[in-house]
Amino acid sequence: MTGRAPSAETPRTERRRSRWRRLNLGLGLGIVLTVIVVALISFVWTPFDPEHIDASKRLLGVGEQGHLLGTDQFGRDLFSGIMVGARTALFVGILAVGIAVMIGIPIGGFAAARRGWVEDVVMRASDVVYAFPPVLLAILLVAAVSPGTGSAMVAIGIAYVPIVARVTRGAALSVFQLDFVSAARSYGRGNAYIFVRHVLPNIASVLIVQMTILFALAILAEAALSFLGIGTQPPTPSWGRSLRDAQTFLQLSPRLAIWPGVAIAVTVLGFNLLGDGLRDALDPRLEVRRT
Repeated sequence: MTGRAPSAETPRTERRRSRWRRLNLGLGLGIVLTVIVVALISFVWTPFDPEHIDASKRLLGVGEQGHLLGTDQFGRDLFSGIMVGARTALFVGILAVGIAVMIGIPIGGFAAARRGWVEDVVMRASDVVYAFPPVLLAILLVAAVSPGTGSAMVAIGIAYVPIVARVTRGAALSVFQLDFVSAARSYGRGNAYIFVRHVLPNIASVLIVQMTILFALAILAEAALSFLGIGTQPPTPSWGRSLRDAQTFLQLSPRLAIWPGVAIAVTVLGFNLLGDGLRDALDPRLEVRRT
């Protein structure tokens, strides 16, 4: 009886875990695609002009006068602002993660390829930057330049460079020790060629998962910077600035903070679920365990 329990229980447990993995991937992908579709639609259509101020329609309730989510303290349509805010969040996320990846992957690959004192110097410099919380570092960088969407995405991207570099180095180190890399070196291939041609494809799954996680963090960072007034500037709609504007109306109309807060939470949840699902789908060790 005791010896049969593990063999009888393991397949059932594995099936349950497999269902949860598929559910995470499907739910995360569904949320992310919905946010992307909403952002794309906002380029060509919104129910109302999200920047139009109409004092006669201040603080309308849900559904009043055709406003699906009501209006804010300036009479602007909340749903239209949420739609354009999705565009702003994705724009900042794409460029911030792109900057982090374009700088961090070469740094991490260089450190893994050279090893020795070069690796120590590169990674210690990365550790110094990594010691600062990303949002704090982004605040310092934006304050040193000027507030705005462009400054925010550059600052967020630079703040996440050490994370990408560390992940790239850690994943590349094991690949550089494999036999096919040694064979490529015996043919006279340089480190740059080996990294791009052989190492990078083998660590792509790790980097893709990390990018989805960083995307969620970038959206949170942009919302934090906008909430502090140094991110996306008026009149461009932003979820973080909507939360800031709603502070003084929390008791009178709490929905002004609820809707952008829900938009941020759901979007970040979607990217995190997508990252978890991709990790489970792309990790070969999980496939080995299943077989």
